[in-house]
Amino acid sequence: MSSNLENTQAQMRKGVLEFCILSILATEEVYPSDIIARMKESKLIVVEGTLYPLLTRLKNGGLLQYRWVESKSGPPRKYYSLTPLGQKFLDELHTTWKELVEAVNLTTKKTDQHE
Repeated sequence: MSSNLENTQAQMRKGVLEFCILSILATEEVYPSDIIARMKESKLIVVEGTLYPLLTRLKNGGLLQYRWVESKSGPPRKYYSLTPLGQKFLDELHTTWKELVEAVNLTTKKTDQHE
């Protein structure tokens, strides 16, 4: 049972990962390691091997843009931000998320009453 539970938990986290990353980028221009740190603070662990392909996919989809910033301690860094299309997409995700949370709360509340 525990492997099934872990798999379900992992799938649930993956489902909200894009939403969380876009939400972080909506507040400011961000370097990928800062995204990882913010996610870790929220107990949503994401690794570089997951984050970079996702950022590339979102950029290729027109939702993100980046700019290179010179670094005093190494090579230039890519800082990501939302495009206007990305902001619109995020707004739609917020609406969907609210509706989903409400539906899940209603459903699980009904289930809890039958125990």
